[in-house]
Amino acid sequence: SHIFKRNHDLTKAWKGKTEQLLRVDEHDFTMRPAFGGPAIPVGVDVQVESLDSISEVDMDFTMTLYLRHYWKDERLSFPSTNNKSMTFDGRLVKKIWVPDVFFVHSKRSFIHDTTTDNIMLRVFPDGHVLYSMRVTVTAMCNMDFSHFPLDSQTCSLELESYAYTDEDLMLYWKNGNESLKTDEKITLSQFLIQKFHTTSRLAFYSSTGWYNRLYINFTLRRHIFFFLLQTYFPATLMVMLSWVSFWIDRRAVPARVSLGITTVLTMSTIITGVNASMPRVSYIKAVDIYLWVSFVFVFLSVLEYAAVNYLTTVQERKERKLRERFSCSCGIPHSKTMMLDGNYSESDANSLAGYTRNQMVPEEEKQEKMVVHLAMSNESNSSRRRGLKGHVGLRIIQNTHAIDKYSRIIFPGTYIFFNLIYWSVFS
Repeated sequence: SHIFKRNHDLTKAWKGKTEQLLRVDEHDFTMRPAFGGPAIPVGVDVQVESLDSISEVDMDFTMTLYLRHYWKDERLSFPSTNNKSMTFDGRLVKKIWVPDVFFVHSKRSFIHDTTTDNIMLRVFPDGHVLYSMRVTVTAMCNMDFSHFPLDSQTCSLELESYAYTDEDLMLYWKNGNESLKTDEKITLSQFLIQKFHTTSRLAFYSSTGWYNRLYINFTLRRHIFFFLLQTYFPATLMVMLSWVSFWIDRRAVPARVSLGITTVLTMSTIITGVNASMPRVSYIKAVDIYLWVSFVFVFLSVLEYAAVNYLTTVQERKERKLRERFSCSCGIPHSKTMMLDGNYSESDANSLAGYTRNQMVPEEEKQEKMVVHLAMSNESNSSRRRGLKGHVGLRIIQNTHAIDKYSRIIFPGTYIFFNLIYWSVFS
């Protein structure tokens, strides 16, 4: 009990002394310092704690920062023998004058209040004041997606006095570019933070006048690897898959048609998925160019088979009419048409009793299917050869159309050329 009697309640004594030193009740702090005189300079510095999110759909960003103001108010000066400052929390802020800085183009903002309001006020004996707060703000960022996803975006957080023009309050960066500090651990999932820098200029409002405005500018470059895996590689593989139909037998209609339709629908799904996560801008993005050109290549491969199938039908119709005409006018007693698989052997072909071939099939053509028209008669081999040579002969129609052969070269070559131009322009 004796110890408690000797120790005075320093909080009560300091409270009275603080009120006497600051003389809060003796001045009208609704008026700015040096009212009626020149503009009061207010220095600003910022420490960025985190970039919480970047939204392409809403075109905004969310940032948490420590915002600090520096100014001099002689009404708060107090005598001090050791020249030490006094520090207070947010409760004193409501009793004195503080700059009315706000965030231009902000959508949402708040001062953190856990566990108490994150506000600090430090007063020095000569009247200099440090006012610091921890703020999270969501502000608008005008983004240009013409090069998306190979783009870089520059966003700005703007600070300005709401009531005081440049004749009453002069906002400035306290230490130039050194006024902006960032945490080295700041990272974003889709962006690489390239640069933070500060600028300032005057803003004019026709009704109220000129105001000092400070800018926190930061440049972001998008990571491309995610979009390579999710967009570019699947689109390229779909285009390459559509080329497989050029090597499939032109008579295999279900195989080629189903392959073409599958690649077209897959490309449509990729395009829809990319546009669903983007704002509905009125201009063409870089990814749109790549996806729609890829879609055109896939669609042309379907049209290519339609052309091959049509020309094959026309050619077979002409061949059928030609066979019917020869069978009626050439006086050949018996004629038959046989379909021989490309895997037949010479012994199998020579063992066809009553059939002759006008010429030998080269070894490299044995693996392709062909239609061989064979004429049969009871004459000797020499007379049959002379008769068939003058009338029918041998007609071989390979199942690989000329359009397929050219497409195997034209489609890949054109797509590679497009990729070279695309990546050289946008990367």
